[in-house]
Amino acid sequence: MEMTRKTGVTGGDALVETLCAHGVDTAFTVSGESFLYVLDAMRRRPDRIRLLATRHEGGAAFAAEAYGKIARRPAAVLVSRGPGASNAAIGVHTARQDCTPMLLFIGQVRTRSRGREAFQEIDHHRMFGSLAKAVLEPRDAGAIADVTAEAVGLSMAGRPGPVVVALPRDLTEMELDRFSVPERRPSSGHLSDPSATASAAEAVGKANRPLIVAGELVSQQASSAALAAFAEACGAPVMAAYRRQDVMDNRHPAYAGHLEINRMPFQRDAFAEADLIVAVGSRLDGITAEDGALVRPDQVSIQIYPDAAVLERSGCAMPVFSDVAPALADLTAAASPPPPERMAWRDALHGAFLDFSLPEAVAASGAVDLAKAVAGLQTVQPVDTVIVTDGGSFARWVHRFYRFTAPHSQAGPMSGAMGYAVPGAIGAALARPGATAVAFVGDGGFMMSGQEMVTAVEHGIPIKVVVCDNGAHGSILAGQIGAFGDNADYGTVLASPDFAAVARAYGAASWRIEQTDEFLPAMREALAYDGPALLHLITDRRDIAPFGAGKDAV
Repeated sequence: MEMTRKTGVTGGDALVETLCAHGVDTAFTVSGESFLYVLDAMRRRPDRIRLLATRHEGGAAFAAEAYGKIARRPAAVLVSRGPGASNAAIGVHTARQDCTPMLLFIGQVRTRSRGREAFQEIDHHRMFGSLAKAVLEPRDAGAIADVTAEAVGLSMAGRPGPVVVALPRDLTEMELDRFSVPERRPSSGHLSDPSATASAAEAVGKANRPLIVAGELVSQQASSAALAAFAEACGAPVMAAYRRQDVMDNRHPAYAGHLEINRMPFQRDAFAEADLIVAVGSRLDGITAEDGALVRPDQVSIQIYPDAAVLERSGCAMPVFSDVAPALADLTAAASPPPPERMAWRDALHGAFLDFSLPEAVAASGAVDLAKAVAGLQTVQPVDTVIVTDGGSFARWVHRFYRFTAPHSQAGPMSGAMGYAVPGAIGAALARPGATAVAFVGDGGFMMSGQEMVTAVEHGIPIKVVVCDNGAHGSILAGQIGAFGDNADYGTVLASPDFAAVARAYGAASWRIEQTDEFLPAMREALAYDGPALLHLITDRRDIAPFGAGKDAV
């Protein structure tokens, strides 16, 4: 009887070799026994794929999400089943809402134990079915390579997003009878229907005051130059979707601000005056679209997006199923010279944005003025800087007073997930080697994932972390004040540790900032320091957000 010759390649080897061949070179993990053979395969491929061990699965997933957002290709996350997968779920949700490519590999129970409520067993298909773009599982060890290749491709196709792969432990340990790396097949992309873009171009030409909303896929598909060209050709102002301020150089005369939770009067006036809304690469998320109220029934609306489900859900009158750049190129080619009235309207909106983003526009109540600190950072930071913000109202100071000038220089969770910024800065720094990653985080968010500074120290990743400490869950506190009065705080006031001392214990450099004029000297020292550093800013609860107090600050 002829015996089948073994290859010496395990299922774990097949997974790692396929990741490397398909362009995945970075992974994050909290290690587990259920994927030991995957870890060992990575140990033997340090020149092809780097692995960072984080201190929490949520930190691993956040780091991978920020990496995917800045690098525009997925990083891998390796966690164990049950508790590990549950902890990582916050990053999967963030990646889904942000349309970020990400791969989550979960070490599953052995095949023979499936469905018996084995130790830490979870049905990951049911758990992640509504969070992930897809949930896959190889049927046998020989299918691991194909499933891995499929996961990488799916994560970047159309609307990018997270793909989850459950890996039964016995399959990754098994030696394969045969093995070959699946061929890497680049996505063919989505080109627009000429009739759809022709109709859209005609609508743009007829509009008196068209307004562009630019979103996540402008960054993901590296289409900032195409966006600027279209805006210049048609003379329309551009507003950035929520946490997507890097879609366009904020100094460009077409840039008209960021669609924050708080809408400013000049923005509301612009949407009231606009007779055409062009959503470019934006899924029109809840904050950007104000839960569907952004586009009025009497306005013409165009949406360019390569996902039929998004187009159907948004309900824009003129959907254009397409990748961003080719559709914009068609619209730009068809554009007629804009009339002077449209250009004057555009320029007035840009001027309103410039006035709005001056730090003098808001008077801080506390001794640390975040408006001046954020604006001052821009005068001392390296040109190639990535700004990472956590969930929380403090981030609105960054959104308002920092002017983004380059693509892929912003990372923040559209989902509002707290705990994102510190591990996100690690992922962003790895995605842009040599760039400076500056993370802004609140005291609450830092307490959720600040321990990942140890990961940065261990691997020599020189992230700079700014902790904005007001001793409260600020946005919730503001809501309580707005609804119930000044003395209604309950469950929202926090006792903060000495964050500078915590950072030193982690092995990072640190500074405590109690006055505005202390910020820039400390930031210069932090930027010059060859390693992770933290600035602990003592801020005032009255300065929750730069949009007034109480109800207006929420």
